[in-house]
Amino acid sequence: MTRLDRRALFTSGAAAALLAATGAAVQATPQPGGVLRLAVPRADDVMERVARWALFDALTEIGPDGVVRGELATSWRASMDARVWTFDLREDARFQSGQLMTAHDVKASILRMPLRESEILGVWVVSPHKVRLELDAPNPQLPYLLADQAHVITANGAPVDPLDQADGTGCYRVVRAQAGRHFRAERKPVHYKDGHAGWFDAVEIIVIPDDTARAEALRDGFVDVAALPTPDTLLEHRALFFHPSAHEMALAAKSAVGVPRKIGVQSALDDGRIVERWWMG
Repeated sequence: MTRLDRRALFTSGAAAALLAATGAAVQATPQPGGVLRLAVPRADDVMERVARWALFDALTEIGPDGVVRGELATSWRASMDARVWTFDLREDARFQSGQLMTAHDVKASILRMPLRESEILGVWVVSPHKVRLELDAPNPQLPYLLADQAHVITANGAPVDPLDQADGTGCYRVVRAQAGRHFRAERKPVHYKDGHAGWFDAVEIIVIPDDTARAEALRDGFVDVAALPTPDTLLEHRALFFHPSAHEMALAAKSAVGVPRKIGVQSALDDGRIVERWWMG
Protein backbone atom coordinates (compact mmCIF):
# COMPACT_ATOMS: atom_id res chain seq x y z
CA MET A 1 0.00 0.00 0.00
CA THR A 2 1.55 3.30 -1.05
CA ARG A 3 -0.73 5.62 0.92
CA LEU A 4 -2.43 5.54 4.27
CA ASP A 5 -6.18 5.15 4.26
CA ARG A 6 -7.83 8.59 4.37
CA ARG A 7 -10.43 7.61 6.98
CA ALA A 8 -7.83 6.02 9.23
CA LEU A 9 -5.60 9.06 8.92
CA PHE A 10 -8.07 11.54 10.31
CA THR A 11 -10.36 9.49 12.51
CA SER A 12 -7.61 7.75 14.43
CA GLY A 13 -5.19 10.67 14.41
CA ALA A 14 -2.51 8.77 12.54
CA ALA A 15 -1.28 12.06 11.11
CA ALA A 16 -0.45 13.36 14.57
CA ALA A 17 1.25 10.11 15.52
CA LEU A 18 3.35 10.16 12.37
CA LEU A 19 4.45 13.73 12.92
CA ALA A 20 5.32 13.12 16.54
CA ALA A 21 7.20 9.92 15.74
CA THR A 22 9.55 11.85 13.47
CA GLY A 23 10.18 14.60 15.97
CA ALA A 24 8.45 17.25 13.89
CA ALA A 25 7.26 19.33 16.82
CA VAL A 26 9.14 22.62 16.51
CA GLN A 27 8.87 23.47 20.21
CA ALA A 28 8.34 21.40 23.31
CA THR A 29 5.81 23.88 24.67
CA PRO A 30 2.68 24.72 22.66
CA GLN A 31 2.45 28.34 21.55
CA PRO A 32 -0.88 30.21 21.41
CA GLY A 33 -1.87 32.23 18.37
CA GLY A 34 -1.87 31.98 14.60
CA VAL A 35 -4.22 30.49 12.06
CA LEU A 36 -3.99 26.86 10.93
CA ARG A 37 -4.88 26.28 7.27
CA LEU A 38 -5.41 22.62 6.50
CA ALA A 39 -6.02 21.21 3.01
CA VAL A 40 -7.81 17.86 2.87
CA PRO A 41 -9.29 15.55 0.21
CA ARG A 42 -13.02 15.37 -0.35
CA ALA A 43 -13.33 11.62 0.28
CA ASP A 44 -14.76 10.16 3.48
CA ASP A 45 -16.01 13.48 4.94
CA VAL A 46 -12.51 14.27 6.17
CA MET A 47 -13.25 17.97 6.61
CA GLU A 48 -16.26 17.29 8.81
CA ARG A 49 -14.43 14.73 10.93
CA VAL A 50 -11.58 17.11 11.74
CA ALA A 51 -13.92 20.07 12.22
CA ARG A 52 -16.15 18.31 14.73
CA TRP A 53 -13.34 18.01 17.27
CA ALA A 54 -12.94 21.80 17.08
CA LEU A 55 -16.60 22.32 17.98
CA PHE A 56 -17.54 19.45 20.29
CA ASP A 57 -16.28 17.62 23.37
CA ALA A 58 -17.10 14.19 24.75
CA LEU A 59 -17.33 12.91 28.31
CA THR A 60 -13.83 11.43 27.96
CA GLU A 61 -10.91 11.78 25.61
CA ILE A 62 -7.85 9.77 24.63
CA GLY A 63 -4.77 11.83 25.38
CA PRO A 64 -1.69 12.01 23.15
CA ASP A 65 -0.14 9.40 25.46
CA GLY A 66 -2.95 6.96 24.66
CA VAL A 67 -4.50 7.15 28.14
CA VAL A 68 -8.20 7.83 28.66
CA ARG A 69 -8.92 10.95 30.71
CA GLY A 70 -11.85 13.14 31.59
CA GLU A 71 -13.07 15.83 29.25
CA LEU A 72 -16.60 16.93 30.12
CA ALA A 73 -16.55 14.33 32.88
CA THR A 74 -14.35 15.14 35.85
CA SER A 75 -14.48 11.61 37.25
CA TRP A 76 -16.36 8.34 36.94
CA ARG A 77 -16.87 5.09 38.79
CA ALA A 78 -18.42 1.75 38.00
CA SER A 79 -20.26 -0.92 39.91
CA MET A 80 -18.39 -4.12 40.73
CA ASP A 81 -19.70 -5.79 37.58
CA ALA A 82 -18.98 -2.75 35.33
CA ARG A 83 -22.63 -2.48 34.31
CA VAL A 84 -23.67 0.69 36.15
CA TRP A 85 -21.54 3.80 35.64
CA THR A 86 -21.72 7.19 37.32
CA PHE A 87 -20.10 10.27 35.77
CA ASP A 88 -19.43 13.56 37.55
CA LEU A 89 -19.57 16.48 35.12
CA ARG A 90 -17.83 19.78 34.72
CA GLU A 91 -19.78 22.79 35.94
CA ASP A 92 -17.99 25.36 33.74
CA ALA A 93 -18.53 23.98 30.22
CA ARG A 94 -20.63 26.19 27.95
CA PHE A 95 -22.14 25.56 24.57
CA GLN A 96 -21.57 27.96 21.71
CA SER A 97 -24.94 29.52 22.54
CA GLY A 98 -23.62 30.45 25.99
CA GLN A 99 -25.80 27.91 27.78
CA LEU A 100 -24.08 25.97 30.57
CA MET A 101 -23.90 22.22 30.02
CA THR A 102 -25.92 20.11 32.45
CA ALA A 103 -26.64 16.45 33.05
CA HIS A 104 -29.80 16.76 30.96
CA ASP A 105 -27.69 17.60 27.87
CA VAL A 106 -25.44 14.63 28.60
CA LYS A 107 -28.36 12.25 29.00
CA ALA A 108 -29.94 13.37 25.72
CA SER A 109 -26.61 13.13 23.89
CA ILE A 110 -25.83 9.63 25.17
CA LEU A 111 -29.23 8.41 24.05
CA ARG A 112 -28.78 10.04 20.63
CA MET A 113 -26.21 7.49 19.45
CA PRO A 114 -26.18 3.87 20.72
CA LEU A 115 -22.93 2.24 21.76
CA ARG A 116 -21.47 -0.26 19.31
CA GLU A 117 -20.37 -2.79 21.92
CA SER A 118 -23.15 -2.50 24.50
CA GLU A 119 -26.80 -1.63 24.84
CA ILE A 120 -27.73 1.19 27.20
CA LEU A 121 -30.68 0.15 29.34
CA GLY A 122 -31.17 3.58 30.87
CA VAL A 123 -29.64 6.98 31.69
CA TRP A 124 -30.62 8.89 34.83
CA VAL A 125 -29.95 12.47 35.90
CA VAL A 126 -28.74 12.16 39.50
CA SER A 127 -28.09 15.89 39.92
CA PRO A 128 -27.47 18.86 37.61
CA HIS A 129 -23.88 17.67 37.14
CA LYS A 130 -24.05 13.91 37.62
CA VAL A 131 -25.46 11.14 35.42
CA ARG A 132 -25.77 7.38 35.87
CA LEU A 133 -26.19 4.87 33.10
CA GLU A 134 -26.81 1.15 33.07
CA LEU A 135 -25.59 -1.30 30.43
CA ASP A 136 -27.06 -4.62 29.42
CA ALA A 137 -23.77 -6.39 30.10
CA PRO A 138 -20.47 -5.63 31.88
CA ASN A 139 -18.17 -3.35 29.89
CA PRO A 140 -15.03 -2.07 31.64
CA GLN A 141 -14.05 -0.26 28.42
CA LEU A 142 -16.94 2.22 28.55
CA PRO A 143 -14.78 5.32 29.23
CA TYR A 144 -12.77 4.53 26.08
CA LEU A 145 -15.93 4.02 24.04
CA LEU A 146 -17.37 7.35 25.13
CA ALA A 147 -14.28 9.16 23.79
CA ASP A 148 -15.40 8.35 20.26
CA GLN A 149 -16.66 11.20 18.10
CA ALA A 150 -20.03 9.48 17.84
CA HIS A 151 -20.61 10.37 21.50
CA VAL A 152 -19.87 14.10 21.61
CA ILE A 153 -22.14 16.13 23.86
CA THR A 154 -24.52 18.64 22.27
CA ALA A 155 -27.10 21.03 23.67
CA ASN A 156 -30.24 19.01 24.39
CA GLY A 157 -28.73 16.11 22.43
CA ALA A 158 -29.09 17.94 19.10
CA PRO A 159 -27.52 16.41 15.94
CA VAL A 160 -23.90 17.36 15.25
CA ASP A 161 -24.63 18.25 11.64
CA PRO A 162 -24.89 20.60 9.87
CA LEU A 163 -21.72 22.18 11.22
CA ASP A 164 -22.87 25.74 10.64
CA GLN A 165 -25.56 25.14 13.28
CA ALA A 166 -23.26 23.39 15.76
CA ASP A 167 -23.85 24.07 19.45
CA GLY A 168 -20.98 22.28 21.14
CA THR A 169 -18.66 22.89 24.08
CA GLY A 170 -15.42 22.72 22.05
CA CYS A 171 -12.63 25.29 22.08
CA TYR A 172 -13.84 26.87 18.84
CA ARG A 173 -17.03 28.42 17.51
CA VAL A 174 -17.95 28.01 13.87
CA VAL A 175 -17.77 31.13 11.69
CA ARG A 176 -18.79 29.48 8.45
CA ALA A 177 -19.08 25.97 7.13
CA GLN A 178 -19.96 24.74 3.67
CA ALA A 179 -20.33 20.98 3.52
CA GLY A 180 -17.57 19.28 1.53
CA ARG A 181 -15.84 22.57 0.71
CA HIS A 182 -14.73 24.91 3.47
CA PHE A 183 -14.78 25.36 7.25
CA ARG A 184 -13.61 28.19 9.48
CA ALA A 185 -13.80 28.46 13.25
CA GLU A 186 -12.40 30.91 15.77
CA ARG A 187 -11.19 30.35 19.32
CA LYS A 188 -13.71 31.08 22.05
CA PRO A 189 -12.58 34.00 24.25
CA VAL A 190 -12.96 31.90 27.41
CA HIS A 191 -12.90 28.13 27.62
CA TYR A 192 -12.33 25.57 30.35
CA LYS A 193 -9.30 24.23 28.45
CA ASP A 194 -7.50 27.59 28.40
CA GLY A 195 -3.77 26.95 28.72
CA HIS A 196 -4.13 23.26 27.91
CA ALA A 197 -5.60 23.01 24.39
CA GLY A 198 -6.99 25.08 21.54
CA TRP A 199 -3.84 27.01 20.68
CA PHE A 200 -4.81 28.56 17.35
CA ASP A 201 -6.70 31.83 17.11
CA ALA A 202 -8.58 30.36 14.16
CA VAL A 203 -8.57 27.34 11.91
CA GLU A 204 -9.54 26.89 8.29
CA ILE A 205 -10.09 23.54 6.60
CA ILE A 206 -10.21 23.65 2.82
CA VAL A 207 -11.29 20.76 0.64
CA ILE A 208 -9.01 20.42 -2.40
CA PRO A 209 -9.95 17.18 -4.22
CA ASP A 210 -6.83 16.91 -6.40
CA ASP A 211 -3.68 15.57 -4.71
CA THR A 212 -1.36 17.67 -6.87
CA ALA A 213 -3.33 20.83 -6.21
CA ARG A 214 -3.09 20.26 -2.45
CA ALA A 215 0.65 19.86 -2.75
CA GLU A 216 0.94 23.06 -4.77
CA ALA A 217 -1.17 24.94 -2.23
CA LEU A 218 1.27 23.90 0.50
CA ARG A 219 4.33 24.61 -1.64
CA ASP A 220 3.11 28.10 -2.52
CA GLY A 221 2.19 28.99 1.05
CA PHE A 222 -1.60 28.99 0.76
CA VAL A 223 -1.97 26.29 3.44
CA ASP A 224 0.12 25.03 6.35
CA VAL A 225 -0.73 21.32 6.23
CA ALA A 226 -1.79 19.13 3.31
CA ALA A 227 -3.19 15.63 3.68
CA LEU A 228 -2.22 12.95 1.14
CA PRO A 229 -0.53 15.28 -1.35
CA THR A 230 1.38 14.23 -4.46
CA PRO A 231 5.03 14.50 -3.39
CA ASP A 232 6.59 15.45 -6.73
CA THR A 233 6.35 19.22 -6.30
CA LEU A 234 7.34 19.18 -2.61
CA LEU A 235 10.52 17.15 -2.36
CA GLU A 236 12.88 20.07 -2.92
CA HIS A 237 11.43 22.13 -0.09
CA ARG A 238 13.51 21.68 3.03
CA ALA A 239 11.09 23.64 5.22
CA LEU A 240 8.49 20.86 5.01
CA PHE A 241 8.04 17.58 6.86
CA PHE A 242 6.88 14.47 5.00
CA HIS A 243 5.20 11.56 6.74
CA PRO A 244 5.72 8.68 6.92
CA SER A 245 8.24 9.30 4.12
CA ALA A 246 8.66 11.32 0.96
CA HIS A 247 7.70 8.28 -1.13
CA GLU A 248 4.67 7.21 0.91
CA MET A 249 3.49 10.64 1.88
CA ALA A 250 0.37 10.70 4.05
CA LEU A 251 0.83 14.25 5.18
CA ALA A 252 3.10 17.22 4.59
CA ALA A 253 3.39 20.21 6.91
CA LYS A 254 5.35 23.39 7.29
CA SER A 255 8.14 23.25 9.81
CA ALA A 256 6.36 25.92 11.89
CA VAL A 257 3.55 23.52 12.76
CA GLY A 258 3.96 21.90 16.16
CA VAL A 259 2.31 18.70 17.39
CA PRO A 260 2.23 16.78 20.69
CA ARG A 261 5.41 14.81 21.30
CA LYS A 262 3.76 12.05 23.31
CA ILE A 263 1.59 9.78 21.21
CA GLY A 264 0.43 6.26 21.95
CA VAL A 265 3.00 3.97 20.38
CA GLN A 266 0.96 0.78 20.11
CA SER A 267 -1.80 2.37 18.07
CA ALA A 268 -2.62 5.82 16.79
CA LEU A 269 -4.79 7.11 19.60
CA ASP A 270 -4.70 10.87 19.13
CA ASP A 271 -8.16 10.55 17.53
CA GLY A 272 -8.01 13.37 15.01
CA ARG A 273 -7.89 16.32 17.41
CA ILE A 274 -5.60 18.23 15.11
CA VAL A 275 -7.31 21.59 15.56
CA GLU A 276 -7.35 21.38 19.35
CA ARG A 277 -3.89 19.93 20.05
CA TRP A 278 -1.53 21.25 17.38
CA TRP A 279 -0.02 24.73 17.45
CA MET A 280 1.89 27.22 15.34
CA GLY A 281 5.47 27.64 16.50
